[in-house]
Amino acid sequence: MELAEMGLYLFFTCAFATLFQHPVSPIRHLVVNDTVRRACFGISVGASIVAMALTPWGRQSGGHLNPAMTFTFCRLGKVKLWDAIFYGVAQFAGATAGVALATTILRGAPGDPTVRYAATLPGMYGSVVAFIAELAISFALMLTVLFASNHNLLSCFTPYFVGALYAIFITLETPFSGMSMNPARTFGSAFLGRYWHALWIYFLGPTLGMLVAAEVFLWVRGGVGPYCAKLHHANEKRCIFRHDTQQQDRN
Repeated sequence: MELAEMGLYLFFTCAFATLFQHPVSPIRHLVVNDTVRRACFGISVGASIVAMALTPWGRQSGGHLNPAMTFTFCRLGKVKLWDAIFYGVAQFAGATAGVALATTILRGAPGDPTVRYAATLPGMYGSVVAFIAELAISFALMLTVLFASNHNLLSCFTPYFVGALYAIFITLETPFSGMSMNPARTFGSAFLGRYWHALWIYFLGPTLGMLVAAEVFLWVRGGVGPYCAKLHHANEKRCIFRHDTQQQDRN
């Protein structure tokens, strides 16, 4: 399920990037302002993330679509290590397959230099700024997921919060790092485009940012961890994750 969801995520990301950036796309010429195009792209990707998290498969798998998030939940004791490893393998494989599928269906258009397979690359401020930016936005995403998903009133809205953050970060943060927050998402684009030179930023930054967010979450709650590793636990789908039964009265 995570493989298919991740594949769809990268497929739509490449498709939307081609739609908004490719020189022969009519939308590229209709929307001439870079920021407005990024906003349209961000809303499209964010809506896709929300839709996938709310599908039956997204509700079943947890809707992580991100190995950094999965391994953070593993550190918090909600996901078994063996499961986290398989999740990671599926997420990387799905991301790579999604980019390849988009490239095939769109007849190589995502490979155009203006699109670059929707690759996430450091901006004009360099690798250090890109790393700090990735760390910061990944921290914000994970902290939002943890607090929202463990609040009785907000938990059902967690996928929407995630989608909104994607839209905002793509609009505002892309010039600094390309906006990834996801090692598998970056790898999928880098694999076809051979953009290896800054891969460490997108492996280390998101993972470290999310792990720090987990420590802050535990500190604020006096060491009490999350109830579940799903973005939204309260649904009819069977849950494979570890639960803390002492948190039934969470608020």
